[in-house]
Amino acid sequence: MSLVATLVSNPAKPAVSAELIASAASRLPLTADPVVLAEDIAADFAFDGMQPETARQALIDLIDGEPVDVFVQPQLGRKRKLLIADMDSTMIRQECIDELAAELGLKDRISEITERAMQGEIAFDPALRERVALLEGLPVSSVETVLSTRIQLMPGGRTLVQTMKENGAYCALVSGGFTHFTQAVAALLGFDENQANTLLEQDGKLTGQVSEPVLGRDAKRQRLAELMDERDLSAAETIAVGDGANDLAMIELAGAGIAYRAKPAVAAAADYRVDHGDLTALLYFQGYRQSEFSLS
Repeated sequence: MSLVATLVSNPAKPAVSAELIASAASRLPLTADPVVLAEDIAADFAFDGMQPETARQALIDLIDGEPVDVFVQPQLGRKRKLLIADMDSTMIRQECIDELAAELGLKDRISEITERAMQGEIAFDPALRERVALLEGLPVSSVETVLSTRIQLMPGGRTLVQTMKENGAYCALVSGGFTHFTQAVAALLGFDENQANTLLEQDGKLTGQVSEPVLGRDAKRQRLAELMDERDLSAAETIAVGDGANDLAMIELAGAGIAYRAKPAVAAAADYRVDHGDLTALLYFQGYRQSEFSLS
């Protein structure tokens, strides 16, 4: 089976030097010269005759703790036709519910529950209801305040979405968070659709309740399965990316399940992990060159 290894670093901290490329090439049974996808940032190595995990471990040993992500996969079918992505701490830097809690001076209290849920230590659905209950009475206008002053897009996210769409892929944003945020973030990044929970409101204030059923781990997996059916795609043609325990089901179903700067349990279960790169790492993973990126 023809395989390809990819080394990727963060564009803000380039670490895939010519020296590293030469060293990596000497450790693999290459079938072609290395391909530089982006100078000092990412490179591909086509090879055969070595087991994927053996090759991956050889490259990890070579990197020896340097800020470089390693992917090894079959050459065939690298460019996927569907991206399904988590939002909080994946496509944006923050957890939206924690930032809403900050408006009430409750960020530390709520973020502790959020962290435990994302680690998989407590069930997602009751943890969400518990946190939303603490938001009772918060003016709905606070959502716009949080969006405009606290929420930051994860670097590389718009480039990832736009490049995949330009190459015929469909992109879905799925979140255990809230539609108030997914609608805005999806529009900014260019996602084709978004799905999340709805915060209930009355007289301009949050009621402390969320619409039922809560959309969490199972809903994310279900939407991926539906999209595969709707678009006549196999799992091998899909990428799922997320960071928390409620992303595990869709990560496990997708052909390429990617843990993005994820909790330990998620990183351990995913097919691939991005610990250093920004979201353009998912494009290098698919074999895109930097010159092919959409900058719109």
